[in-house]
Amino acid sequence: MRIDPKVVPPSITARAPRKRKGTRERLAEALIALAQGHGRIVAHSEKSWASITFAGARHRVELAFDGAEAVEAGECFIAFLPEHEFAIPGQLVADAAVVEVASVLDPPRLSVVCEVLVLEEG
Repeated sequence: MRIDPKVVPPSITARAPRKRKGTRERLAEALIALAQGHGRIVAHSEKSWASITFAGARHRVELAFDGAEAVEAGECFIAFLPEHEFAIPGQLVADAAVVEVASVLDPPRLSVVCEVLVLEEG
């Protein structure tokens, strides 16, 4: 008996391996969560950062909040970001600041640029 490989469905184990989330992806998820799911990341860049004692990266993230409810969530994001306790495994957020804000009234839209310094723990 012959089995035609075109007829046999691929096995479950033939799936592509999951990509592990890095610091960048985990930070993006944390920022969206802080934005109560209303923010959308428009741009995200990172630049290596190091001192004699620490190493890490400075992330610059631009988020857009579209609609009245989203703008309200964006205003809360601005207020809470500097004191927010991030939980990123193996990383420590040393600094988080809003560096630029732009808003439009009609239609309601808020654009927020923040910088986050993330250091490697240990």
